[in-house]
Amino acid sequence: MALSESQIPPDAQHYLVCGSEDCEKNCQFYCNDCHQPMCEQCRDEHQKNKKTKSHEVVPYKQRKRQLPLEKCKIHPTRNIELLCEDCQIPICSKCTGTKEHRGHAFTDLELVFTEKCSHCHIEINKIRSYFEPTSQDLKKEIAGDVTEMKKIIEGVRTSIKAEAESVKKLVDRITSDKIEQVNKIEQSLLETLNGQNQKIDDYINYLNDLIKTFYGYLSPSNIEQLTFALKSENLVIRPIPETSKPVPPIFTTGQYSKEDVAKLLGRITFPNTKPQNRKIKPMETASTQLKPTGKQRKQDREKSDVKQTLSLSSSVTKVRKYRVPGVDDVYHISLGKSGRLWVSDSEGNLVQTDLQGNQQQKIQTSGELEGYHTVTQDGDLIYTDRYNKVINRITPGKTITEFIKTGDWEPLSIHSSHINGDILVGMRKYGEGKVTRYNKTGTEIQNIQRDNKGQTLYSDPHYITENINGDVCVSDFNKHAVVVVDKSGQHRFSYTGQGSGFYPFGICTDVLGHILVCDDISKTVHLLNQDGQFLSLLLTPQQGVKLPRSVCVDDENNLWVGQGDTNTVTVYKYLQ
Repeated sequence: MALSESQIPPDAQHYLVCGSEDCEKNCQFYCNDCHQPMCEQCRDEHQKNKKTKSHEVVPYKQRKRQLPLEKCKIHPTRNIELLCEDCQIPICSKCTGTKEHRGHAFTDLELVFTEKCSHCHIEINKIRSYFEPTSQDLKKEIAGDVTEMKKIIEGVRTSIKAEAESVKKLVDRITSDKIEQVNKIEQSLLETLNGQNQKIDDYINYLNDLIKTFYGYLSPSNIEQLTFALKSENLVIRPIPETSKPVPPIFTTGQYSKEDVAKLLGRITFPNTKPQNRKIKPMETASTQLKPTGKQRKQDREKSDVKQTLSLSSSVTKVRKYRVPGVDDVYHISLGKSGRLWVSDSEGNLVQTDLQGNQQQKIQTSGELEGYHTVTQDGDLIYTDRYNKVINRITPGKTITEFIKTGDWEPLSIHSSHINGDILVGMRKYGEGKVTRYNKTGTEIQNIQRDNKGQTLYSDPHYITENINGDVCVSDFNKHAVVVVDKSGQHRFSYTGQGSGFYPFGICTDVLGHILVCDDISKTVHLLNQDGQFLSLLLTPQQGVKLPRSVCVDDENNLWVGQGDTNTVTVYKYLQ
């Protein structure tokens, strides 16, 4: 269905023909008095004409809308052309003289109509430029959430099945142990009964022999032999051997319910957090994004240029060194604010120092060969206490408080997300590992433990970090691998070195998504891309790195390296 002129958007790209007779040129102007579209030539002629030179001719987009013709209900021969401001009803010119409208104020209805039409077009433009695109963006976000939620739920299903399989194996193992126990009890009881049976058999044989002896004495060859026999103690019958009736074992059935079994298979819960409302960009932002200003475009270019201009340097350059007092070696580094850093060694010493080497704080912890501390977005240091199974917080005022309890799990490594402030913790229990995600307030929101096949992902997650795309990267000493999952917990890949053995220690990522990890076997720092592909050995013993243990990247894209044989931190430039 064709649109009427009033329905055509003011910014629509359509061809309008001049309304003058026999003129087919493109319309660019509009006479509000005649309500006629005009080309440039006809406009000039219209304004030169004595009858029409006083008419209001405007660009077509600024035209007044022609009022639709409608007859007055009271005066059917007259058209409605005024608005009574007091009564707020449309009327004809003859109605102004009636007693109902006497003394009232009137407005040209055409002006009101034009104003309302303009308002409608403004609202239509808002819908098209902001409300509809924003709603479509929300639909895309919801669709992404659906996909991610399906992945997470499938992971939960897999974990439940894996847990059930683990319980089944445990039941089978315990059943086998109990059957073996019963077999041993049976063997012991049968040995006792067989021994008693043999004892009776020996006694019966003894009795038979004794009978034979007595029969021999009944026909003695002489009286003297019989007299001797009657005096012999061998003729006294021994008593029947005593035997005992064995007591069989009794099996007592286990006392359990469906709820007890359900507890063994874990539980499904929702984190104690309120769902966050989706962010709806303000209309001002939306209009800016639709039509970015020159300043906005410049800022966006500058931000993207940082990544576009950065690349791997052809060589690694040593920038500076820092000696850290109070530690024997450097197994983990956390860069704080105001030019201060936290360093820990293999003996549980955790030290804060400035860049001049002045010690600010020193704490004795349970940490050893792990990345067990991190600086939060608020500037606080948080660190794991694996003995007490808690995570502690140190404020800039040097107050230490208990922040998170980890239950039965032993917290090893920790990292505060630079993306959203979430806290990632690598934990261990009974030879298995997991990664738990907490929000800034310490509320548990995610557990990552198994892959899609139900296999455990971690064993000893002693270093942990996050990549720019949200991937969680874990250095697992016992698995001899860097294990990487996406932000929903789905396993992406595991990197196991270059074939000559691999014992990963400290790990970090950079602004380009590279993964940097220390290897104890080759005494080098491996450089991987975001998808786990090996790129190079970034630092080697030939460059003076003997026992690399810890790595981190600062805001200026410099690499900080700590070693296991010195309390010196070395800073390198590897991007250009």
